[in-house]
Amino acid sequence: MPNIILKFTTASLGVLSCFVASQSWAQESPANNTNLSTMEVTAPRLARELYDTPAAVSTIDREAIAQGQQRARLDESLVRVPGVFLQNRDNFAQGQRISIRGFGARAPFGVRGITVMVDGIPYTLPDGQAQLDAIDLDSAERIEVIRGPSSVLYGNAAGGVIDITTANGRDNPGSSVRTEVGSDGYRKAVVQTGGAQGDWSHHVSFSALNVDGYREQSSTEKYLLNAKLRRELGSDRALTAIINLLDNPRSEDPGALNASEVASGRDQAAPNSLALDAGQNVDQQLLGLQYEDLSAGPGEFYLKGFISQRDFEQQLPYVGDSRIGYQRDYLGASAEYHHEVSLGSLPLSYITGVDVARQDDERFRNDVNPQGVVGEQLAEETQTATSAGVFAQGDLALTEQVTLSLGARFDRVELEVDDRYQSDGDQSGEQTFNEWSGSAGLSYRYRPQHQAYINTGTAFETPTFSEFANPAGGGFNPAVEPQKAWNREVGLRGYVGPLAMDYDLALFSVRVRDELVPYEEENGGRTLYQNAGDTDRDGIELALGWQLADQWRLDSALTLARYEFDQFATPTESFGGNRIPGLPEQTWFNQLTWEGVDERFATLETQYVGDLVADNANETEVDSYWLVNLRVGDGWQLGSDTRLNAYVGVRNLLDEEHYSNVRLNGTFGRFYESAPGRSVYGGLEVRF
Repeated sequence: MPNIILKFTTASLGVLSCFVASQSWAQESPANNTNLSTMEVTAPRLARELYDTPAAVSTIDREAIAQGQQRARLDESLVRVPGVFLQNRDNFAQGQRISIRGFGARAPFGVRGITVMVDGIPYTLPDGQAQLDAIDLDSAERIEVIRGPSSVLYGNAAGGVIDITTANGRDNPGSSVRTEVGSDGYRKAVVQTGGAQGDWSHHVSFSALNVDGYREQSSTEKYLLNAKLRRELGSDRALTAIINLLDNPRSEDPGALNASEVASGRDQAAPNSLALDAGQNVDQQLLGLQYEDLSAGPGEFYLKGFISQRDFEQQLPYVGDSRIGYQRDYLGASAEYHHEVSLGSLPLSYITGVDVARQDDERFRNDVNPQGVVGEQLAEETQTATSAGVFAQGDLALTEQVTLSLGARFDRVELEVDDRYQSDGDQSGEQTFNEWSGSAGLSYRYRPQHQAYINTGTAFETPTFSEFANPAGGGFNPAVEPQKAWNREVGLRGYVGPLAMDYDLALFSVRVRDELVPYEEENGGRTLYQNAGDTDRDGIELALGWQLADQWRLDSALTLARYEFDQFATPTESFGGNRIPGLPEQTWFNQLTWEGVDERFATLETQYVGDLVADNANETEVDSYWLVNLRVGDGWQLGSDTRLNAYVGVRNLLDEEHYSNVRLNGTFGRFYESAPGRSVYGGLEVRF
């Protein structure tokens, strides 16, 4: 069935979409249109009501993030967003890998090609990499996801956007203490406090996480502090300070297994991971300051700045030049001006702004022998990335129902390596990229609670520093260039009052040229990158929410897509027509929730992940699987302002064998990172 659906032409899908919309419209009475509260989204930078936004945007609220969840990994919340796929929830040393409509799929670890924002601070670096380990989901109030290329909003590496907002204390005063325990040595404690007094408000969250891990060599110890302090200055002005501190003294890396090792023991670590004690340690501090003036002349003015330092060291699971580390200084600033004017007789809302950022990495690499002894230094260099972008976007209301949105942005990204270890030759080099991005969208709000939209836009993604390795030796590989994407999208969203059902349907088609693709040197050498040619990404995303009764709700998210190489050839092989590795082409998430009195709840989740391929040649296939998760909880009022909540969760209830991560184009067949079987956790929380 998915293959049949995907063979429909865009025109046929458009007819089908209009039919669905017309049925929803016909079923809704005008009386139902006046009672649904509007939702504003801010991830597109120009704040709008959701039903006026000509783009696929998903929102996740505090209850969905927190209710009975461990809040240790982003996949717990983002699994309900169509078009988004996450891997690697169980290897903290490698970090979760996120793809949105295929962007980010090539990352061997961590995040590539996706913009991650937390409280207005970009966690995606100027060279396109992002780390998620300092995101405090315990204080997260809202997550917005733009499911499509957004370089016109955020510049480089914006194949999609994940925008997280944490608590401020004024909207959620009070304190809480929470503790959790679970399978595989899982332990977590969280202390939070927040409130407001006069012009001041604050929220502070501290968490301590320890996990022994399902596999050998997979333990983690992490401490995280996230604090926000806000001062109202009067006359619609305010100043906010943000502090984020991460101490991750240990995250072990069990490595990837080959098929025979998986068969002999799914919970074992790769031999080199054990022998070399593979893993990482991280220490990071971030400070942000944000000023807002909502009466800056006739408009609104926002000024934001941040500075961050990160010390990182990692032992990779192989013998040789496998001890790496860096000390990073990362700073940046942005300024935005929002205004509403009239263009003739038509209302125009617009935003103009500038973003600047700089990343300085002092990097080193050492040799490691088979006994795990760290030897001589093999590399020492400074990597510097500087980005600057200017942008403008506006919404022109052509009628009360139709809005035209246009945006443009220019970015300059400079990447430079200063090699101070000359024994193996000078690896210094630099590249500068000047890139334009544009977007155009049309929104038709044909009923107060129904919208149709169409948009198109371009995006770009530069290679990261690790992707500039030159197969011929020396500095930067001169043959590697940014990849370019052209996104086209048609969507419908709305709320059907008589059925108490909301829907979000998007049809997308993305053409990427000069796609950056990893490949291995012969005889298990380095991972190198090349502009592989062109890729095609087409699909359907559907999200439904249905309030079946006062206490029952069903949520569903379906993705049917095709991700394939249009042209891709190495000097020895041709992969044109092959699937892009690491991406399932069908995913389906369902969640049935019952909510009773006193915060009593029960939630049953099912998740289907379709099969995928692990290599460019499509010679290694990974089977599809189903997962079932269950969460239940209750609460009791202990006093006038004290409450006790308890919850229990079971992940992988049916004990399904599957992989939490597939390493792309793995050397010597090492593709597989096994996921845990059935696991249980429970928590107690006191709020006062």
